Amino acid sequence: MKYLTYIFLAFLIPNLSVSQNPVELGKVKWLRNYDQALQESQEQQKPVFILFQEVPGCATCRTYGQNVLSHPLIVEAIETSFIPLAIYNNKGGADKKVLDRYHEPAWNNPVVRMVNQRGEDLMPRISGDYSALGVAERMVYALQRANREVPLYLQLLRDELRARREGTSKATFAMYCFWTGEKQYGQLEGVVSTRAGFMDGHEVVEVEYNPEVISLDQLIKAGKNSRCADRLYTHDQEQTAAGSRLLGTNKVASTQTFRSDRQPKYYLFRSHYRAVPMTDLQAARANALMGQGKSPDAVLSPRQIAYANSLAVQGRSNFENLIGTPIEEVW
Repeated sequence: MKYLTYIFLAFLIPNLSVSQNPVELGKVKWLRNYDQALQESQEQQKPVFILFQEVPGCATCRTYGQNVLSHPLIVEAIETSFIPLAIYNNKGGADKKVLDRYHEPAWNNPVVRMVNQRGEDLMPRISGDYSALGVAERMVYALQRANREVPLYLQLLRDELRARREGTSKATFAMYCFWTGEKQYGQLEGVVSTRAGFMDGHEVVEVEYNPEVISLDQLIKAGKNSRCADRLYTHDQEQTAAGSRLLGTNKVASTQTFRSDRQPKYYLFRSHYRAVPMTDLQAARANALMGQGKSPDAVLSPRQIAYANSLAVQGRSNFENLIGTPIEEVW
């Protein structure tokens, strides 16, 4: 599925290439000429994303290419919001001249700089941080510094990756209809993912959230306002105390065995969008939008939208369900 999806998109979207990069460069289609990159930056009014990389490289270099530089949404953001430029830090000639210009050491682990059309740094270089979050956060910052629009899908990716790093919490709510529950909780800022299912004979929604953005108290109050917090199944004593205070002790119980619904993200599931690879946060937001009768395209990337449109014209309904499958595995 992953191979077929990528091949299809390669034909659908000219900017995609199926040529084999060195593993250290991931799946990004890179320029290799510094002057050309600055010229295209000037013409397209986009900042330049410079990767200083050892090719062939060490395990850190290879892992960075296989993971961070192969994440579908990071690849798309680099290719569409920036001018991608790869500079080998273990070569002479033109690569060495660029290395010297930025005082970058040779034979080094991956370093990323994001620069304007004059080659000036828009932000401190990324060095020693080999995470997807490190790149996503800096891309958002660099685009803001360059007065460029920051795509919502990139902001959502940053928020989801940040939540995973900082640590998420989970709360499980019972309600009359978990389709409505997923719709209501999935639209809340700070909610990372939702799962509909059954617990203790009740329809429930398990909500994963970033407590640095939204508190359990806020979740409970939002659930009460939408009639989606009839009962709270708690994961710890702190949740029990909050639930008892806001819902009453008779509406709080310890979490029990969770059984997933066979139609996750009901509104998403009943459409061709279920076959579009998404992150957990994208899927939660997309399902909430569709539950309100709105298009989910607002939270998707242009390539995800293009793929969804290609599915829509096929006139069939037996699409593979990719809801809950990591986007990195199927795109």
